[in-house]
Amino acid sequence: MSGKDRIIFVTKEDHETPSNAELVADDPNDPYEEHGLILPNGDINWNCPCLGGMASGPCGEQFKAAFSCFHYSKEDVKGSDCVDQFRAMQECMQKYPDLYPQEEEEEEEEEQPADPLPEAASEASATKEAAASS
Repeated sequence: MSGKDRIIFVTKEDHETPSNAELVADDPNDPYEEHGLILPNGDINWNCPCLGGMASGPCGEQFKAAFSCFHYSKEDVKGSDCVDQFRAMQECMQKYPDLYPQEEEEEEEEEQPADPLPEAASEASATKEAAASS
């Protein structure tokens, strides 16, 4: 027999026997249980894969300080009281460009092709006007 699949035949008697599998209720306090970013008690789940490992590494403490400040911020503009923490995190990240690549370069590249389009459109309309007047 070759391949990835394996065929198993089950008898009628096998199906009639009650299952002996035990189901365990989920423990909301289980630290190994999969949770989202915010735990049921409202705390931040620093182990959430959604953080992409930002909570660990050379700038983990700065990230935690900034993210915690933002999460618990009560300001009208949420996080507006966290500028210092985010600045410290940014300064730390700039020391490790290989670990934390700057996204600004990508954004600038995306914006540049958009700028010549209005000029090209005005040149095209000028060409049409010139053609129409001749």
